[in-house]
Amino acid sequence: MRLRGRGAPASLFEYDARHRKLWIHGQRCHHGATGTLVALTSVLALVAGHVPQPKPDSAAKPLVALVLAGGALMAHDWKDRSIWFQRGRGPR
Repeated sequence: MRLRGRGAPASLFEYDARHRKLWIHGQRCHHGATGTLVALTSVLALVAGHVPQPKPDSAAKPLVALVLAGGALMAHDWKDRSIWFQRGRGPR
């Protein structure tokens, strides 16, 4: 993949297979940041859908699974947490 300058990205998605990095509209996508967004969205959905007496076969199970998946993504990328939300292509 050829790195571009500060101009607009050529496409919505760019993937560097050699370094296994993804950019979405020129913004480096870290799976820790993705996990944060997935977990936060799922927690908000759980809170919004909370009822005083949940049924045993609750519809919350898929949301709990998303919270756990988001947490796993964050844990896997924890060493890079200082750069998760940096603007632009990223330092690496």
